[in-house]
Amino acid sequence: MKIEELYTPEVLALACDIPRLGRLENPDATASLRSRLCGSRITVDLRLDGDIVTDFAQQVEACALAQASAALLGHHVTGCSEVEMHAIRDALRAMLKDGAPPPEGRWKGLAVFLPVREVYARHDSVLLPFDAVCRALEEARET
Repeated sequence: MKIEELYTPEVLALACDIPRLGRLENPDATASLRSRLCGSRITVDLRLDGDIVTDFAQQVEACALAQASAALLGHHVTGCSEVEMHAIRDALRAMLKDGAPPPEGRWKGLAVFLPVREVYARHDSVLLPFDAVCRALEEARET
């Protein structure tokens, strides 16, 4: 597969429409991650009620795949618990690395990343926003 084939019209449309851009004032949890491979950076801020995400903002300086992933995350993260976020992130990783089927329900849009399975070097770009939210949730739990 040519790398250009990863950038489908669906991926590019998502990358151009990232919701919840910016930062939250006084977030309950924050995490910043950078991809060593492509240099993409993301910072996420969360407001929490227990371990449930009640508000979310993200600062995204990333490649198109990470931007598209951040867009899907931004549409669905509010209302998720730490357990659900870890499960979705792990399902996405399994879809990319192990050939598992894409998640269902409100996360079914992650199927847009099925072509990325064939390009291992791009897996981390897709996972980056989800890893950042999981890291923020873990750190919030530990404090």
